[in-house]
This record gives sequence, structure tokens and C-alpha cells, in this order.
Amino acid sequence: MDLIIDVLIDTAKDTLTLLPFLFLTYVAMEALEHSAEGKAERMIRQAGTAGPAFGALLGAIPQCGFSAIAGTLYAGRLITAGTLVAVILSTSDELIPVFVAHGAHMGQLLWIIVTKVIIGMVVGFAADAVLRALHRTGDGHPHIRELCQRAHCHCGDMDEVREEGTSDAALDAHSHVHAHGHTHDHAHAGKVQGRGQRLWHILRSALVHTLQVTVFIAIITFVCGLVIEGAGHDVIASALGSQPVLATLLAALVGLIPNCGASVLIAELYLEGTLAVGPMLAGLLVSGGMGLLVLFRTNYDMRQNVIIAAFVYAVGVICGLLAVAIL
Repeated sequence: MDLIIDVLIDTAKDTLTLLPFLFLTYVAMEALEHSAEGKAERMIRQAGTAGPAFGALLGAIPQCGFSAIAGTLYAGRLITAGTLVAVILSTSDELIPVFVAHGAHMGQLLWIIVTKVIIGMVVGFAADAVLRALHRTGDGHPHIRELCQRAHCHCGDMDEVREEGTSDAALDAHSHVHAHGHTHDHAHAGKVQGRGQRLWHILRSALVHTLQVTVFIAIITFVCGLVIEGAGHDVIASALGSQPVLATLLAALVGLIPNCGASVLIAELYLEGTLAVGPMLAGLLVSGGMGLLVLFRTNYDMRQNVIIAAFVYAVGVICGLLAVAIL
């Protein structure tokens, strides 16, 4: 019973930490969907090629919320697959707090972060380049509306509100100009009312999205936490500290676990000397916080999700094995 309570507490902490990030992301996406779509699309397309660089740098910030944001933005096709991969590979998650808590040498921490950022950028740009060459980058337009339709958040009501607000303002202005000779007061009131309704629908839709994803994350995080705590850190440490190649493969698998505890475990085993540099690098590269979990929840193309997850795992393993061979 104590084990379940501890896992529940950790799950609540991990999940609640993501709430503001997810909510603000969905608010921004909803506002973008109902703003000047032509301008927004042009900005997204222009910024898309540099996305992996920005994504890798953001991922280095010690907070797993950015990977969750990246998963959501990719589901709406607001960022490229390369940008998503760059964020996941560079995400530091709990790496920095663990190193600081153990009093580790800051130079050691810095090279790990820089290495993850560089790998994230290089792999992200390479992935986008290959997808462009294969003409697999999609249609280049955001798909926020489809994301809303799949979530059944009634985002379509926004269009009706926009039309109704405009219509009411126009009718008020028309009747007022005949009665009093000017249109300012009623037109302004109609616009204010329409803006208020649009804001309410944006917030309501964002809240629905956030709650749906949060429940999914909480369930998976709880299950993964039970597995980690049930197996025991000693058992996992023994498996990871055996052979370098096997340890690299296993560390990357542990990193795939969508739980902040995965990066904590890998970092602690490395600092204790149980885990070598190669397996540590593989595990931390793959340990992208909640990014892949949110991707599987929000992106409709499950085959695409599996390919991205497998690609991230392969990159982590390859980089880890190269580190084993070199070091």
C-alpha cells in the first residue's frame, strides 16, 4: 500500500507540473487557429527550417514541459518532425537537478548537455532534410482544426460565434444609423461581446484538450512508476551495469519510459559508477520526458508515432554505442 501511495504522489507531482505548460500551449494553438490563418501559416513555414535549432536549445532547459509542448505542436503540424526529435533528444528533464544535488562537477554536466543539444540539432536537421527529399513533410499547413475535431472539444463553435458576433454588430450598427445617424456605440458593443465569446470558447477548448491529455499522462505515469518501483532500483542497476552493449540497449529502453523517474535513475546510476558513459548517454538522449507520451495521445497517425519513437531509440543506441567504442 505504501508503494502505491508513493507512486500516486510522484504521479501527481509529475502530472500537475505539466498542466500550465499544456494549457498555455493549447490556448496559443486555439488562438492561432482563429486568427489570421494566412499570416500564421506563412510564419510557421518560414520558421520551420530553423526549428531543430530552437527546439534543441529549448529542450536543454531543465523542464520536461517543453517536450510535451513539442508533442502537441507536432500533432497540430505547427512544427516539423525534425524539431520534435531535436526537442526530445536534447531534453534534460531531471538531469541538472540530480547532478546539482549530488555535487557533481559542473564541467561533466555541461558536456552532457552540450552533447545532447548538438546531437538534437544535427539529427533534427538531418531528419527534416531527408523528409523534404522524400516529399514526406506534409502539406505545410497547420492541422489544429483536425486536432480539435478528434478531441471533440467543440472548437467549431468558434466559427458560429464569429459569424454571430459580426452579424449582431452589423445589425446593431445598421439599425442605429437609421435611428440616430451614427454607429459607434452599438458596433463597439457588438465587437466587445464577440471578442468575449471568442475568448471563452478558446479557453474552454484549451481546457478540454488539457484535461484529456492530463488524464492519459497520469494513468501511464502511474503504471510506469509502479513498474520501476516494483522491479526495484537494484535489479535495474544490476541489469544496466553488466555488459556495455547490452547496458546501452537496456538504458535506452529505460529512457523510453515516459516518466521523470527514468532520467533520475539513469543519472544516479551514472554518478554512482554503475553505468558507463555510453549507456548513460543513450538513456538520457532517449529520455525525453512526456514528449512521446503526449505525441501518442494527440497525434492521430499511430504508425507515425511508432516510427518517431523507434527513430529516437535508434539514435540513442547508436550514439551510446559510438561512445562505448570511442571511450
